[in-house]
Amino acid sequence: MLLAIDIGNTNTVLALFEGEALIRSWRIETGVGAYDIPKENISDVIVSSVVPDEDKKLQEFCRKNFSVEPVFVTAEIAGLKVDLDKPEEIGADRLVNAVAVVQDYKAPAIVVDFGTATTFDVIDEQGHYKGGVIAPGVNLSVEALERAAAKLPKVDIKKPPQVIGKNTIDAIQSGIYWGYVGLIEGLIEKITEEMGAKPFVLATGGLAPLFAPAIDLIEKVDEELTLKGLLRIYQAQKNNKEEAA
Repeated sequence: MLLAIDIGNTNTVLALFEGEALIRSWRIETGVGAYDIPKENISDVIVSSVVPDEDKKLQEFCRKNFSVEPVFVTAEIAGLKVDLDKPEEIGADRLVNAVAVVQDYKAPAIVVDFGTATTFDVIDEQGHYKGGVIAPGVNLSVEALERAAAKLPKVDIKKPPQVIGKNTIDAIQSGIYWGYVGLIEGLIEKITEEMGAKPFVLATGGLAPLFAPAIDLIEKVDEELTLKGLLRIYQAQKNNKEEAA
């Protein structure tokens, strides 16, 4: 059984795969407590991590509990051509998402990921990673507003009843929700113009289902995109080893 792990700055998502079948997935807070992993018959572990401090901890955990050496995704392991000034700077999660959108959907593509940061990843028609955009995540913006403005209340992130708020909470929610809708629409349009081709636009991440219905440019929501990408990379690595043997 394959254990796939995506370690993000805020949350860590884990999943168990048996062949192509996703058996179970769950989410824990990154860096808080031990890894909550059931004692399954785990034969392989593949990891996408953007938190270096967690890597050694996870490596030791896998060795101790499963006698397995986890594979950490890099551009080389992902098998993806990365057209960046410094390819080593790209986050593993963004590589994994690019692999998943190419193999499970189509290219050219833009992946919008609603994570700690809101990222836009651009893949050309050859399936090459061309670059992207990083903006502050929705939750980060809300937290920054709370810290900077003492009189403003804490609000939930949700679609307000109308754009023009009739009270402080509705006004803040409108600014967050419709502000991010405008940001996402504007960046997709600018990226598309620069690409010179109409891309397939997919959204992922925890807040994707909330924002995507308001953005016609987003064609698909797939909250399990990163997990699918980890599976595809694992399968490719396994096939390469079998062919070499």
